[in-house]
Amino acid sequence: MSSKTKECPGCAMDVDDDATACPICGYEFPERPRWIIWLAVVLLVAILWLWIF
Repeated sequence: MSSKTKECPGCAMDVDDDATACPICGYEFPERPRWIIWLAVVLLVAILWLWIF
């Protein structure tokens, strides 16, 4: 079974997608708060609704 990976921008190593920090160089991956994602979705739906009607 292959797990998902992401590339560390600090050292270009592939690390586990669930990692919060790179085990090689210590780069800490930023985490987006969920409310920002929901806000973007709501705004997109509102814009599409206004555009259609």
